[in-house]
Order: sequence, then structure tokens, then C-alpha cells
Amino acid sequence: MDPLTTSKLLTDPQLMRILVATSKSPKTVQELSMMFGIPIAGCYRKVKELEEEGLLEKVDKILTPRGKRVARFRSVLRGAYIQFFNNELRVTLELSGRKSGILTQSWDPMKDS
Repeated sequence: MDPLTTSKLLTDPQLMRILVATSKSPKTVQELSMMFGIPIAGCYRKVKELEEEGLLEKVDKILTPRGKRVARFRSVLRGAYIQFFNNELRVTLELSGRKSGILTQSWDPMKDS
């Protein structure tokens, strides 16, 4: 987890909508695209971004009426705290699911080249 990347993801309105919608029940990318009016290709990118950062997990695959298998995703984010104190950005995440626990990472812009 990179604190700067994570803080950017958590302040993106579309990504937060995806996280909130998938915290209630697993959703497919197609469902998310339709719910929020996000073009399907962009929605796939956003879901991949959240999955790579460890904020979404693939829970299963379902069969569509057309016979295609599609993945469903669920948010594992239960809480997020972003703080800036003493010249340091700190991001703390409370996660559930396979990666349950609390993760805290810090970033000091004065030490980063």
C-alpha cells in the first residue's frame, strides 16, 4: 500500500461510489457501470485499480442470462483515515475479508526524492 496512491483513490468520487456500493453486496463491473453511468472500459480500469490496491476483492463468478461468466467484487474497506501531521501523510485502513486487519503507512514528502 502506497499512502499517496491510496489517499488519491479514497478521494476520487467514482471510486468511493464503487467501494460503497460493493460494501453492501457484491457487484459485477457491468452493474457498477450501469449504476453510476461510468463507461464500461473505464469501470473495468477503476475496479482493477481498487483490486490492485487491495480495497476490492473478487468473491465469485456468476453466469449471465447470455451464458457468460462474470466476476463479482466486494469492498474490503471498513474504515479509512487520512492524516497529515508533522510533515507526514499517514493512511490507516481497516480491512475485512481475506486481508482483514488494520494497515498504517506513512509518507514524508521531505524524505522522498
